[in-house]
Amino acid sequence: MSAVTAAHSAQVRADLLLLLTALIWGFAFVAQRVGMEHIGPFFFNGVRFALGCLPLLPFVLRTAATPLASRIRRAAPGGLLAGLFLFAAASLQQVGICYTTAGKAGFITGLYVILVPILALLLRYRSRRSTWTGTLVATAGLYLLSVEPPLAIARGDALVLASAFFWAGHVLVIGSLSRQLDWAMLAFLQFLVCSLLSAALAIGTEPIALKPLVDAAVPVFYGGVLSVGVAYTLQVVAQRRAAPSHAAIILSLETVFAALGGWLLLNEDMPLRGLVGCGLMLAGMLISQVGLRRR
Repeated sequence: MSAVTAAHSAQVRADLLLLLTALIWGFAFVAQRVGMEHIGPFFFNGVRFALGCLPLLPFVLRTAATPLASRIRRAAPGGLLAGLFLFAAASLQQVGICYTTAGKAGFITGLYVILVPILALLLRYRSRRSTWTGTLVATAGLYLLSVEPPLAIARGDALVLASAFFWAGHVLVIGSLSRQLDWAMLAFLQFLVCSLLSAALAIGTEPIALKPLVDAAVPVFYGGVLSVGVAYTLQVVAQRRAAPSHAAIILSLETVFAALGGWLLLNEDMPLRGLVGCGLMLAGMLISQVGLRRR
């Protein structure tokens, strides 16, 4: 097999992993919405990110040439940074979902694919005109989807929009660190940091009880084992082969899966104005990814 063919095969595998990640994440909006019927947002995140650590333990504890303590020390700064971005993004999103629908939350979160190339300017990337065109189109879509007269954005939508900035930062951080660090250790540490911070906030602000957690077992399991343990790890693995902007456009399909999941499982309906807004947002996301290039 030639080097070109091997590289192409590796890129295809990375794209398929990113597509699977988008599918899992899209339906996770439904799990997050249902989970909020039983437990608070920080308690939910604390438990689900703790569960997300479990599938990684065999890979973290595997026998390797480098001692475990050395691997932890090397990955700790990156894991802490990624975990802080993950905590901020997941917390804002989870609280916002309490006040909006799964479908709307999915599309608003998806704006991070536009923010990735814009924030990438700080990392010496340059965006072409298509990025700014996509931003304007998506902004118009966001207006139709979330802004109601008299020019006020709903509380939940505003929180989810704020989370999109941190998701964009997380994509850029993972895109950089995944090429330098042990992927399993990086994923494990970021989940651990997010879980501990979420649990600390939950203890101070929310009621903690076993029965509500048992009632929310299915959405917590999906959100923890699949959305966190599997999907976030697939993201780390796939971004070793995919540029942040390339990864972002595939991951943006989670917005479509979120809307589909909300419609199929939660009977969420959206007025024509909202549907047009979703369409413009998705179009803007795709347009924005056309022209990112290295300065």
